[in-house]
Amino acid sequence: MSQQNSKKTLINWNLVSVNPNDKNWNWTDLFCFWGVNIQSIIGFSLIASLYVIYDLNSLVVFFGTVFGSLLVYFFSNLIGKPSQKFGLPFVVLLRSSLGVKGAKYFGLLRCLVGIFLFGIQTYFLSKAFGYLFRIIIFSIDPSLLDQEIFLTFFMGMNLIEWISLIISIFFQGFLFSAGMNFNKKIIVFSAISVYLGILIFFFSVLLSDVKFTFQAFLNNLNYSDLLNIDNIGPIITVAGTIFAYFSIIILSYGDFSRYVKDDKELKKGNLSLILNLIIFSFLALFIVTGTDAFLKQDSDNLTRILTNPTDIIGKLDNLLVINLALIAIVIASISTNLIANFIPSQYALINFMPSSLSTKSSSFIIISLGFIVGIFWLTYLSQIGVLSLIDTLIAFFGPLSGIMISDYYFIRKGNLNNKDIYSLENTGTYYYTGGWHLKGFYSLIIGFIFSASTIWNSNLMFLQSYSWLIGAIVSFLVYYLLAKE
Repeated sequence: MSQQNSKKTLINWNLVSVNPNDKNWNWTDLFCFWGVNIQSIIGFSLIASLYVIYDLNSLVVFFGTVFGSLLVYFFSNLIGKPSQKFGLPFVVLLRSSLGVKGAKYFGLLRCLVGIFLFGIQTYFLSKAFGYLFRIIIFSIDPSLLDQEIFLTFFMGMNLIEWISLIISIFFQGFLFSAGMNFNKKIIVFSAISVYLGILIFFFSVLLSDVKFTFQAFLNNLNYSDLLNIDNIGPIITVAGTIFAYFSIIILSYGDFSRYVKDDKELKKGNLSLILNLIIFSFLALFIVTGTDAFLKQDSDNLTRILTNPTDIIGKLDNLLVINLALIAIVIASISTNLIANFIPSQYALINFMPSSLSTKSSSFIIISLGFIVGIFWLTYLSQIGVLSLIDTLIAFFGPLSGIMISDYYFIRKGNLNNKDIYSLENTGTYYYTGGWHLKGFYSLIIGFIFSASTIWNSNLMFLQSYSWLIGAIVSFLVYYLLAKE
């Protein structure tokens, strides 16, 4: 196909329908996909923090986690099915409900959020690398770390931190730009490695003092208040928090489900999310309570509990376990960055300039911008409230999902014109008004107002965990009412 025709049709070989012979993902691959999404520093800290917030009430957190994962399962099936059926990424499917130009610009929002979060995650990943480098240097000669070269700071970072950041960004870029087949191998390898890492972490805490650690864990498995009506509110809140954690991934889940063999494998794989969360939740509970009990030698008085895995690792005496745990954290952070930030940003960026960008060139842009974010995160970006801006952009994600679901299942009844979805001709099905579907645009804005109000309005902040869901429902209904014949 010529470059000229490519510009007219919006075709890019990274965006075209996946060949059925290349649909080689099954439910075990999706098990790994969901596993690495939760088994990260942020995921561990989230689960552990929920236990602390609710006074180590394991029932509240457990049932809230299960309920939240059921919501994720439901919406992942809805978002994932059209991509699995037609082999299309999220940004291409968006053309049906927003128009070929509307999808181009609103899909870019996903890219901007992804690049920002990629840079921030890379910064924290570099901290784990830096910790490993310090261990290596210390083992060679402890006095080396006192040298001026390691104590001099530039833009808030010393030499080790700069080297760690550079290695982190370019190592990820090298891995991620190899294509989806290799990325799938990264995901599977990461899931296996991280599960082994968390089990090593678990047993190192258990065996530090079996009596105290196991007793502390059992103390929090209290079923006496199982039917307490006061638990309903906290359970709903926990469920919302869990759902919010996965909400960014749900929107662009089609970027991965397009490679799944069939709908049966898709549903089985999504169901594995619940199993992943149950396993991980109890492991996290045991690790945080066991560590606290061991440190205090008191299984009945758990206070000031550590929730960050790196902080817990710092309390361990076994250097081998520390190194293995840090490596697991590095692997988990890399794979999470790949799934949640890099690949969705790559597809969205290519969709913005389909005739100009490839996998390699889009990767270079993401890596470069992510590196800039990582450099300025500590000294500047974290100080100016950039996370509030990201939260505002994310408020579009629920409404985007809502109009996609409404369009595919209720307006088009599961049918798409695979030819016109790549056409810029004004006679094309998805060209609408100058490339914009105004009904989809209006629905999106109305849903965004409802979703963003939970961020902007202090009186509604208690609903923030459900902002994605609120925006999705509102946009779903508005779009259906406007678009139905």
